[in-house]
Amino acid sequence: MGLAAALVRSSFLVNGVYAQAGREHGLTPQQGQLLCVLMAQPYGMGELCSMLGLAKSSLTGLVDRTENNGLVRREPDPRDSRAVRVALTSRGARLADRFYTDACRRIEELPAGLAPGDRDVLAGLLARVVLDNDGPVVFVEPDHGAAAARG
Repeated sequence: MGLAAALVRSSFLVNGVYAQAGREHGLTPQQGQLLCVLMAQPYGMGELCSMLGLAKSSLTGLVDRTENNGLVRREPDPRDSRAVRVALTSRGARLADRFYTDACRRIEELPAGLAPGDRDVLAGLLARVVLDNDGPVVFVEPDHGAAAARG
């Protein structure tokens, strides 16, 4: 299998696990992504569009549906009185934590057939690809958040 096929097929595996975890927590994959991004801090709509790769109208609908479920809230942006930020509600934060923990456990099981050293090599190589391509700082491990954000 070539590199392109391996990366694309890997992304399908991860997306499938993510979707399955979301279903079990009553979330769409997009809602799960939104909650995980917001675990770090509230973000403005423009920032979320960039991080999630969504058009403004798609993000607005996603935030509306997630807000209607009581998981996020819109709040004034202290830097721009015309803008809003999206933040987790306490219920959303609890669900985000459960979903994140479950999704991480499932994703970490994907390379279970590799030796521990090979898993470390894979993690290092994938991290390099992400950092070299300025991948968005999303789905960050809580204990690595500050280092990952610095990049």
